[in-house]
Amino acid sequence: MEIIQSPQAYSEVYKKSIEDPEAFWADVASDFQWRKKWDKVFEWDFHKADVKWFLGGKLNITENCLDRHLPHKAKQTAILWESNDPHEPSRHITYQELYDNVCRVGNMLKNQGVKKGDRVCIYMPMIPEVAYAILGCARIGAVHSVVFAGFSAGSLIDRINDSGCKVVLTTDGSYRGDKKIDLKIIVDEALVKCPTVEKTIVCRRTMNPVSMKAGRDLWWHDEIKKVSSDCPAEEMDSEDLLFILYTSGSTGKPKGMVHTCGGYMVYTNYTFRTVFQYQEDQVFWCTADVGWVTGHSYILYGPLSAGATTVIFEGVPSYPDMGRFWHVAEKHRVNIFYTAPTAIRSLEKAPLSFVNNYDLQTVKILGTVGEPINEEAWHWYHEHIGRGLCPIVDTWWQTETGGIMISPIANVTKLKPTFATLPLPGVQPAVMDENGNELTGHGVEGRLTLKFPWPAMARTIYGDHQRFKDTYFSTFPGKYFTGDGCKRDEDGFYRITGRVDDIIIVSGHNMGTAEIESAIDEHSAVCETAVVGFPHDIKGQGVYAYVICYDMPHEEEKLRKEIRDLVSKIIGPIAKPDKIQFVSGLPKTRSGKIMRRILRKVAEGETSNLGDTSTLVDPAVVDEIRNGAL
Repeated sequence: MEIIQSPQAYSEVYKKSIEDPEAFWADVASDFQWRKKWDKVFEWDFHKADVKWFLGGKLNITENCLDRHLPHKAKQTAILWESNDPHEPSRHITYQELYDNVCRVGNMLKNQGVKKGDRVCIYMPMIPEVAYAILGCARIGAVHSVVFAGFSAGSLIDRINDSGCKVVLTTDGSYRGDKKIDLKIIVDEALVKCPTVEKTIVCRRTMNPVSMKAGRDLWWHDEIKKVSSDCPAEEMDSEDLLFILYTSGSTGKPKGMVHTCGGYMVYTNYTFRTVFQYQEDQVFWCTADVGWVTGHSYILYGPLSAGATTVIFEGVPSYPDMGRFWHVAEKHRVNIFYTAPTAIRSLEKAPLSFVNNYDLQTVKILGTVGEPINEEAWHWYHEHIGRGLCPIVDTWWQTETGGIMISPIANVTKLKPTFATLPLPGVQPAVMDENGNELTGHGVEGRLTLKFPWPAMARTIYGDHQRFKDTYFSTFPGKYFTGDGCKRDEDGFYRITGRVDDIIIVSGHNMGTAEIESAIDEHSAVCETAVVGFPHDIKGQGVYAYVICYDMPHEEEKLRKEIRDLVSKIIGPIAKPDKIQFVSGLPKTRSGKIMRRILRKVAEGETSNLGDTSTLVDPAVVDEIRNGAL
């Protein structure tokens, strides 16, 4: 398969991919190592929310990420690991070492009775062992469910119980900047309410003293010594489960998105090589956490299946100072740098000396992910990190899509700040109006849908296919609804304008408003809550909570702190409300529906033009909310 290297080639390849998707994806998939070739490229029925790719194909994704590279790349660095502590030595893990460690973890899991199809929860920081854990599960056909190590015990309980995990892989603790977090204590708290978990395997990281429950808890370093590095890869069907990854839902209950083996492998590899124009021996650094889909697709599976060198960074961009990203980029001679607009906005506010202290000449391509980037941050990134020379690939995609969908192709697509630009080959977007009509041509704005399947798309919500169908395929029958609004300009370029449903994107991560509301409502003083997003200089969107109490609080700041602490405990610190306004009522229609449009406008500081309020039960409540806006 040839990599696109010119605008003309993009047009030709895109045209082919739309006119004959079967031939296009068959050609892309032929680059991989299959135990048995597929019988049929795809089957789909969006009305039933049913999609299958490479039907009858047999493979193991780790053979494509590891085994096939060993004859030529055994001594090449697969993973460059950089500690939270800049004084701790980096680690260069070769493809041979990665293969050996993945096989040992596979055997360690098999020793604990883990079989093909069993679910394994991974709740670990960004250390090499988290990569061994993820790939070790895939090696033996176990389904990994990675939970971001910043989530609370309550969030862990929900995810473990929903997927019925048999084993939990974790660490004694983790480092995050100048903080030390007791992960094992959080796991212990969660497992009181997780009856399906039989074993917990604990990797040492911080050397925190931890309690080990006899018969359940095992030390990683003890168990790994008992096994060999000979672990034949389990043969998987293309449509067998590879992983479950939870994303926030508008109902409050997280959605376990199911991704399968064959299509996900083909698509993440193709998009990695295409979007970033990856070349042999380049160093690729995606700054995401593996607890999010970005880490799955563009720290591990995409780069490793391409035989790349990928960076795993344990730390944060601000520790020990605001130059840490640039220190790491210089140290490891990073060629491709992929991060979130939230991080860029945060670093943009620091003195330029933190950038200028480092040599970033090796950086050739920049990328953004997680949310739309604002124009000011785009120009700062381009000028100061890219030296005005590096293309920025502003990528749009979702947990549900599995891989990048709309994006510039580095050094091919014309750049336009704040625009994700053009769909990748095989991706067929459609812009819809509120009445379900497709808006054709250029210069239109509406809701972004996709009218044809792609290999990496999620297949279902674990254990609840009806919810999958209702969430993604009922708004516009026959199309996948992304939940995002968009504009298509006169050049045919797409700009994502943000969520149109009850999801807030905080620092690039989806937070369901219902989940945050439910957590706030747990406070004994709280009667009812409504949560919306508002523009935030650093995070992109902040969390604004309107809270009704049984009795109006006398000590508002004390109650605000208690509510924030409660949300942090139930969901995790990332979900803490930035602003909490205490109100006596909410703008509701006669059917009881909260008119969030009004709450969003007030949160955004727009208090003069709130639109029609005549359908509200009590229009006077709007004046109170407007007058008390924070």
